[in-house]
Amino acid sequence: MQQQSRAKLPDAQWQRLQPLPPGKPTDPGRAGFNNRKTVEGILWGARAGAPWRARTPYFGKGNTLRKRFRRWVKSGVFARLLDALPEDLALRIVMVDGSFARACSH
Repeated sequence: MQQQSRAKLPDAQWQRLQPLPPGKPTDPGRAGFNNRKTVEGILWGARAGAPWRARTPYFGKGNTLRKRFRRWVKSGVFARLLDALPEDLALRIVMVDGSFARACSH
């Protein structure tokens, strides 16, 4: 699938990000869904401007991604992930320009 291959982080970038999100098998408590696919799903949706429910099953359930994203934002994990990405990639993928967003008048 084209969406999956375009959304994949290169292995070198994932190696830099891998130790940052919680839910790894070595962490105490419950291990999370594949963290790499979670990060890729969040970044793909931010880049595409897609709602959570529009993520494909490849990334996991949209509601699960949304909940994990909110937890990671509140705990500072997502900020650390962005800081670990090369600056040009982080800005290119995550920055959303509000001038392209349409609003419904109803």
